[in-house]
Amino acid sequence: MTRVYNFSAGPATLPEEVLKKAAGEMTDYKGCGMSVMEMSHRGKEFQGIIDEAEATLRAIMKIPENYKVLFLQGGASMQFAAVPMNLMTKNKKADYVHTGQWTKKAIAEAKKHGEVNVVASSEGDKFTRIPELDPATFTKDADYFYIVTNNTIYGTVYPQIPDTGNVPLIADMSSNILSEPIDVTKFGMIFAGAQKNIGPAGLTIVIIREDLIGNAVKNIPILLDYQVQAKNGSMANTPPCYSIYIAGLVFQWIKEKGGLAVMQKVNQDKAKILYDYLDNSKLFKSPIERLSRSLMNVPFVTGNEELDKKFIAEAAEKGLKTLKGHRTVGGMRASIYNAMPLEGVQALVAFMQEFEKENI
Repeated sequence: MTRVYNFSAGPATLPEEVLKKAAGEMTDYKGCGMSVMEMSHRGKEFQGIIDEAEATLRAIMKIPENYKVLFLQGGASMQFAAVPMNLMTKNKKADYVHTGQWTKKAIAEAKKHGEVNVVASSEGDKFTRIPELDPATFTKDADYFYIVTNNTIYGTVYPQIPDTGNVPLIADMSSNILSEPIDVTKFGMIFAGAQKNIGPAGLTIVIIREDLIGNAVKNIPILLDYQVQAKNGSMANTPPCYSIYIAGLVFQWIKEKGGLAVMQKVNQDKAKILYDYLDNSKLFKSPIERLSRSLMNVPFVTGNEELDKKFIAEAAEKGLKTLKGHRTVGGMRASIYNAMPLEGVQALVAFMQEFEKENI
């Protein structure tokens, strides 16, 4: 069967080159006579895999030496609890910007450990934009300031990263990490679930400044303690070995393609094709304010639920899969991560034009 164009928000499409390389090494990784899924995480072969993955990630993201890179489990959602348990420990205060379902869950977890100041929210606008931030509302002695840089469900992204001064900025970057160059030094910590732009589900990347490690609450579960994970090289228990292996191949793929600046250019080109069509369509529209539009996740609607369902079904027959919007918002959503080729977006727009002619 020919591969389809998979517009899923996650687990998401992976680079075909990576899948083919992994397939070639499935039963025998570089002559060791076993699969990566079978080898000991304490062996030299896997140590080489995780070391190379970290080195390549550091290179493409330009991660400074005073930041630790951790390969963890539990998904990004585990970090909703891990962040306050590790960081909300001095003044027991933190600022959060509420931009959707994932910040709602993160705020609920943080409230178990201290005082949460929601400095801004776009809930009143159904999360169709990133709210404006007023530094006067920021808590000067907060232990950290928390944002989700790209909101997968709603298709919004921060047009610029907020300046939080001496308060460490913590970012859930699950759905736009590696999509463009970023200045890591603007953040105290970045974390991201792998299943969108990095690799298979089961792996979470944490990039954290060293001075933020070692301040966890006394009763923190041992595997949630960043200091424990850092001291053990992400191997306080058996890590998600195969997911780390695939992530390493994806990092190498990005490097070979020319790095994050090239990823950004391609992503901008893909998004422009889709948004330009939506802005001129008589049937489809984007519900997201222009300044907040994501390059990674593009929701769109017809305004008619039955027509939306018809579109999703007919698109699937054309090999344009997983376009159904999140259950909380409905409509359609095209997730066009790094691994989605330009041709996939062109095929989607071509079908949308055809569908529009037949249904308007």
